[in-house]
Amino acid sequence: MSKVEKVVKCFEDGYNCSQAVFATYAPDFGVPLEQALKITSGFGGGMRIDGTCGVVTGAFMVLGLKFAKGKDKPYDKIIKFAEAFCQKNKSTNCQALLGCDIRTKEGMDKATKEGRFRSICSKLVKDSAEILEEMLADNGEQGRTNDSSN
Repeated sequence: MSKVEKVVKCFEDGYNCSQAVFATYAPDFGVPLEQALKITSGFGGGMRIDGTCGVVTGAFMVLGLKFAKGKDKPYDKIIKFAEAFCQKNKSTNCQALLGCDIRTKEGMDKATKEGRFRSICSKLVKDSAEILEEMLADNGEQGRTNDSSN
């Protein structure tokens, strides 16, 4: 099963969008699965404050694990991810992506009744993982490690 498929399955198994993205990749960087699930537990659904979509925040955390070095921040990677995500989805904002405000009972009921978490969020989870896969495979600016024996 590919990482993209694992992310989608994690989401379909009931974890929030941010958990699905981050927890799938975190163990590769030494973060235990249970810890990854706890860290991201409050980031799904735009953090329920009409914020950045959880798949985006989860991906930002993965990019930090991969590309942050000491005091150097991976803002170039964050920007690249956000631009690629917006090209596919027009926004990184949860409410804009879902088309309703899940902070309210009415908005949550609408999203649930209309199956928006399945129809919209499943696609966003997949898009996020596909972009991450591309970015994690491309070490470009970071160079290669000293392990040239492979």
